Amino acid sequence: MDAHLLIVDDDERIRTLLQKFLMRHGFLVTAARDAAHARRILAGLDFDLIVLDVMMPGEDGVSLTRSLRETLATPILLLTAKGETDNRIEGLEAGADDYLAKPFEPKELLLRINAILRRMPDTSVSDNAPKVLSMGPIRYDIERGELWQGDDLVRLTATEIQLMRIFAAQPGAALSRSKLVEELGRDRGQAQERAVDVQITRLRRKIEDNPKQPRYLQTVRGAGYMLAPD
Repeated sequence: MDAHLLIVDDDERIRTLLQKFLMRHGFLVTAARDAAHARRILAGLDFDLIVLDVMMPGEDGVSLTRSLRETLATPILLLTAKGETDNRIEGLEAGADDYLAKPFEPKELLLRINAILRRMPDTSVSDNAPKVLSMGPIRYDIERGELWQGDDLVRLTATEIQLMRIFAAQPGAALSRSKLVEELGRDRGQAQERAVDVQITRLRRKIEDNPKQPRYLQTVRGAGYMLAPD
């Protein structure tokens, strides 16, 4: 089945342009003019990915992202003003999976969308490998890509799901920020490495008893990050 996208932008010209372009590339596309309109649509439909403009009248894209993350794990790609670094970091901290600075070529948006949708590949696990990793009260089901605390499923964003898959494939191994950026299918550069730092911080809040002194998702000085399950 074709992926279903939700485009949220207050500029009708941009909405129409992106909707037509993405539909030509095989996507099902629904458009919303603002956050309130998006909420009404989301109340009745499920989407594979949300493309969300940060600068909208009324509720902005970062606020909407933060609110949606309370109940939805749907990947979110933010559209930000060029050079607005604070908006990008704030958006990632709110739960966005990636961002794209305006102005951009529609083809670049298409590449970003496809990269995000590829971040949840099927994981083949050998019969001798552990199927579950334990981190104190937290369990990670490798085959399902799910994080559990007791009987409660811990909600993860698409990027967090992919990060857990990457770390679970190499427990005890230090992975550099540049390696994680590459595994996530993103462009290389310091901005993306800083974005990984933000995602790691968010993931630690869901794994660690004390995220400021991580026991399981550790920082290895000079090497990167390492998952150290029980």
